[in-house]
Amino acid sequence: MSTRRRVVITGIGIISGHGVGREDVWRNACNGMPCTAPITNMDLGTSAVTIAAQARDFVVDDFVERRLARRADRVTHFALAAAQMATADAGLTISADGRDTGIILGTGTGGNHVRDENHQIMRERGVDRISPFAIPYSMCNHPPAEVAMLLGLRGPTMAIVTACAAGTDAIGTATAIIRRGDADVMLSGGTDAMITPLWIAGFDAMRVLSHHQDDPATAPRPFDTSRDGFVIGEGAAILVLEELEHAVRRGASILCEVAGYGASADAHHITDPDPSGRSQSRAMRAAIADARIPAEEIDYVNAHGGASRPGDPSEIAAIRAALGEEHAARTAVSATKSMHGHCMGATGAIEGAFTALAVANGIIPPTINLTELDPGCEGVDHVIGQARTRTLRAAMSSNNGLGGHNAAIVLVPWGG
Repeated sequence: MSTRRRVVITGIGIISGHGVGREDVWRNACNGMPCTAPITNMDLGTSAVTIAAQARDFVVDDFVERRLARRADRVTHFALAAAQMATADAGLTISADGRDTGIILGTGTGGNHVRDENHQIMRERGVDRISPFAIPYSMCNHPPAEVAMLLGLRGPTMAIVTACAAGTDAIGTATAIIRRGDADVMLSGGTDAMITPLWIAGFDAMRVLSHHQDDPATAPRPFDTSRDGFVIGEGAAILVLEELEHAVRRGASILCEVAGYGASADAHHITDPDPSGRSQSRAMRAAIADARIPAEEIDYVNAHGGASRPGDPSEIAAIRAALGEEHAARTAVSATKSMHGHCMGATGAIEGAFTALAVANGIIPPTINLTELDPGCEGVDHVIGQARTRTLRAAMSSNNGLGGHNAAIVLVPWGG
């Protein structure tokens, strides 16, 4: 009989366009609140795209001491805030030496604001005027490193950079670390802050951003016939993962169990997914196999739902292949990017948090802005417009990113 260590989720800290903190964010997501609005706090020049899903309610001074807040990047601000909220939500006290606790965070590109600001200073004022913090505060590993220093975490600590799959990969990798006994507790998730003029211009040059500028709230339209790309979002989500017996001993409140993780690569194209969905499906099937459950127990999939013309149909094809046509047709599917936007390296973490809360609460958040289903996205039970109440036997969150990275996790209720 297997003695594999079981991993459970005991706390969540989250920031997105929906708000700050687990309760506010979850309530607004279940209410189908759109987060996209015009960008008003930066000069976008002649950009044709002027909307985003910003974390407008986030106040850095509520979480980060003033000197660090001034020097560090927004991506690190988000991570520090989410980590503090997650540990408080879990009622977790870090051990004195901190060796049994680590952190893994996904991110897309690290400290964009610090990098851009110092590049501009160098060009305008000279190389001797850039900050000595420009390099360390712009690196992708700065958010988890700073959290480790704040909380005294001396276990495995690292950043994962697999584009839009990074947050999901972080949760899966942290689960593996606990299973093999290298830590009892891991903070895991993702953080990103890519709403900058450069990234907006760069993504628009790729023709992947929505141009529904006249009605921002309806711009992200996953699976809809009129979809024309994603809306950039920002934020972070950090989950507290614990070895089951460790959580039970300290009397933690358990949300659900991380039962499975799978990953794959398309090896197809740097931006476009394999249209067949074969590799995405393989990651899903690997997560289901790792969970040691039949595919027929997956009752909900939080889909990547990036609202791209080629991406959405390939993902639905992957879900149908992974679950089987008959069961997929009965499986609830929603894409919460329709509300909080595409949060890049944080998106898998935010959606993983939503999936955990769906399992814990028996509520499935909806896809909004889906008014005319693309025939290529048929074959699953889309949760459209309103949240749905349903007891879930198992749920899956799936993400894929630039370069063909695919990742999926399976969460199940904890039986007590």
